[in-house]
Amino acid sequence: MTKTAPGALVEPAAVPTWLRGLVGIAGDLDHRTFTRFSPPEDADVRDAAVLVLFGEDDSNGAGPDPDVLLLRRSDDMPSHPGQVAFPGGGADDGDTGPVDTALREAVEETGLEPDGVRPVALLPQLYVPVSGFAVTPVLAHWEKPSAVHAVDPAETAAVARVKLADLADPANRFLVRREEGGWQGPAFVVDGLFVWGFTAGLLSVLLSLGGWEQEWDTTDVRPLRRALAEHGERL
Repeated sequence: MTKTAPGALVEPAAVPTWLRGLVGIAGDLDHRTFTRFSPPEDADVRDAAVLVLFGEDDSNGAGPDPDVLLLRRSDDMPSHPGQVAFPGGGADDGDTGPVDTALREAVEETGLEPDGVRPVALLPQLYVPVSGFAVTPVLAHWEKPSAVHAVDPAETAAVARVKLADLADPANRFLVRREEGGWQGPAFVVDGLFVWGFTAGLLSVLLSLGGWEQEWDTTDVRPLRRALAEHGERL
């Protein structure tokens, strides 16, 4: 595992007003802000990165309407089939760091034009026990949005820009609990996507840190298997 210091990559004033708070505190965060998991001393941990790409739509004249880029993995994938995720994956030997990894994977998965993406901050590495990855979330601003699509249907079923306002809508939020082991975490249902696990956990914290969160019913806890079945997915 390669340690990468979290923090802003640009001055907060260089990003849109709605994103400045998140960029400004990036260097003050550690992994405990997001997860209780740490890799065991003898664990074989592989570096990975995800691209948390924030865009905005101000075409309605009512001001910016921020969104985030998500994808749904193919149902045929050997790991995490059908799950909603950020673009990203494991580091390759030729990658120069997490920004390189996140952008390379995003291009491969969604076909975006990397020249229109401005990385703005790195978050702390987050250990994901189920995969053995140490994941660095790369926050980025989509300065010049480009068309995106599922480049390889064998890996990616769909790509979507999901509005932060819809993610923050209390009607779209609840908790899921895994019957085996008692794990519990946040979940979202938005734009036909069921978001849970690592992605939902990261989104939940970012909504809070970014000042976008609304009060929601944290007593609404649903069995994970039932929630998956309702949305045609499986563990």
